[in-house]
Amino acid sequence: MPGPKTALFFTLQALLLAAFISQDPKMAAKPPSSDKPWADSPIPLVVTPAYATKKTDIFTLGATHMAHVHNAILRGYNSIYQQAPYVTDEDKSEFIGYAQSWFRFVKSHHDDEELELFPKMEEVIGTKGIWDQTHKEHESFLTGLSRFNDYLDLLPEPFDFSGTELRLIMAAFQDAFSNHFHAEIVTIASFSELPTAPKPTSVEATQAAAIFKTWGKKTVMKSGTTDGVPFLLLNLDVTYEKGMWASWPPMPAPIRWGLVNVGGAYHWGRWKFASCDAAGRPRELYALQFPENTK
Repeated sequence: MPGPKTALFFTLQALLLAAFISQDPKMAAKPPSSDKPWADSPIPLVVTPAYATKKTDIFTLGATHMAHVHNAILRGYNSIYQQAPYVTDEDKSEFIGYAQSWFRFVKSHHDDEELELFPKMEEVIGTKGIWDQTHKEHESFLTGLSRFNDYLDLLPEPFDFSGTELRLIMAAFQDAFSNHFHAEIVTIASFSELPTAPKPTSVEATQAAAIFKTWGKKTVMKSGTTDGVPFLLLNLDVTYEKGMWASWPPMPAPIRWGLVNVGGAYHWGRWKFASCDAAGRPRELYALQFPENTK
């Protein structure tokens, strides 16, 4: 076990690297250009139920929090899809790492829903089968998602990566993927209309709210502080829906800075492909910034 001096040394190294990364021009915020694609297509982003309906019941809020995670995943998908054909040989290794971080985050999110969130929510609501359609939606894209990771994982060398090939794999499950990440938000929001839905001031309502909150925090942290967490935070747009969610997820600013810049330092090279900068502002997709790459 390393002693206090060794631990301090590595901590200082991480902080110095984080400070360097935060000044790296590749990580700077250059606003998206109107004449170039950004991370809001080809899959459209989810409109949050709270923004659309202005309701404040626990299921609208739970669906809204889930929508933020889904939008980060969709920005991740879109940023990979848009940049894949234009990644230079020099950047292929880091781009592959970014794409695999996305895959691991999506897979962890899916697995935790099936194992943790769905059974607990079904129990507190008291109605069986509320996730039947969602289970089918999950099954509709899992094979394609596995093909995505297998392609990246089995490349002989990063140099062998083909953005065109990856796009073909992504296009094959794109419709099913898009459908699920939108439909699940509608499903969760609709739980408030079930006859067995907890009354707003009931113990069950408090339990449901706690389930959403506890699961949300747990599943994000479970995805890894050097992998999944930086991916999420660097694909959250603070300007989305007129800046209504600029403080989401709620955490002190120094903690967020540390999660992005210190936690993200371990794989710092891959985050230049993310859709937003360290402050959550949308930025031009890195691989599309150079005209010579997009001809």
